[in-house]
Amino acid sequence: MAQQGVLLDQDQFCCSVCLDLLKEPVTTACGHNYCRICIEGCWDQDDLKGVYSCPQCRETFTPRPNLRKNNMLAELVEKQKKTGLQAAPPPALCYAGPGDVACDFCTGTRKQKALMSCLVCLASYCETHLQPHYEFPAFKKHKLVKATAQLQEKICSHHDKLLEVYCRTDQQCICYLCTMDEHKGHDTVSAAAERTEKQRQLGMSQQKVQQRFQEREKELKELQQAVESLKRSAQSAVEDSDQIFTDLIRSIERRSSEVKELIRAQEKAQVSQAEGLLEQLKQEIAELRKRSTELEQLSHTEDHIHFLQRYQSLSSISVSSDLPSIVVRPLQYFGDVSKTVSELREKLEDFLKGEWTKISTVLIVHTGLYYGSTYSICIDSPYWSLLWFYIQYLY
Repeated sequence: MAQQGVLLDQDQFCCSVCLDLLKEPVTTACGHNYCRICIEGCWDQDDLKGVYSCPQCRETFTPRPNLRKNNMLAELVEKQKKTGLQAAPPPALCYAGPGDVACDFCTGTRKQKALMSCLVCLASYCETHLQPHYEFPAFKKHKLVKATAQLQEKICSHHDKLLEVYCRTDQQCICYLCTMDEHKGHDTVSAAAERTEKQRQLGMSQQKVQQRFQEREKELKELQQAVESLKRSAQSAVEDSDQIFTDLIRSIERRSSEVKELIRAQEKAQVSQAEGLLEQLKQEIAELRKRSTELEQLSHTEDHIHFLQRYQSLSSISVSSDLPSIVVRPLQYFGDVSKTVSELREKLEDFLKGEWTKISTVLIVHTGLYYGSTYSICIDSPYWSLLWFYIQYLY
């Protein structure tokens, strides 16, 4: 117990940077102790950043602190040196940590990290305790492997012997004693021989997998290229069809404007002619009304001489020769235009429906993707639904 206490005190006097006894110990504001040269060297590397941190707790300091010697700790370190105790070896390099295999021959609460495991001794050794396996002839034939914590998995649960034989009949690893009882008469070989055979089979499997992998990778690239080409082709088709339909709509709108202008021109010409006839009719009606009044007045005059004189002048005007007859008949020309445009619309709709059948057939046949023996057609996407709606709306 006293030895453990001294070891604990000794660890407290070690610098966490150099892992040696403190030399000219200094204390940071966060309470951790370092050799002056060690902490100064760490902070010299942080000069470019302008922010200095504690190597242990990572607390930062700005600006760089001025460190002073910890006199009390320096005196304690000197006492440690006078007792003859030396600094412990770096824990990170010698002692087993989480995930490491500990030496089976180290004593105490802190065991050193094992470097190798012996399949004969069924134990793991640190660098110090491994030396007998290198120095004494009795250990030189022992099989050493990299330190492993699964040594018990290499031991037969029935005979506590090393698993060195492989039973091909039962397809499991066994020891030599198993070949004399439970596995007697079975097809058995050494574990090394079975490993060689399995390694050969593994190589063949790896070769097949690699070949299949390369084939699939090639198919993947080809499919990716086909998809990219399909996208570019679809985008080009969308742009071309959009431009064509735009031009078609503009052409129809242009023809519509021309028909409107033609109708308005015909309307203007006929209205102008009709208005001329109307004006003429109005003048003739006014003239006839005037003559009718004069004749009416003449018929009621009692002066015979005046009647005879006026009658001669009034009767000389022939109504039948001066008033041409005007026949008004209904105009059916514009009704014929509406009928003709309606027929044109029906013919255009029939033509577009027929062409849409061709377009949809081309889309289905030429945009299919093959995968093995399966033929899949991607026409249920929102793009095709939108295209169908667009065509139906136009038609």
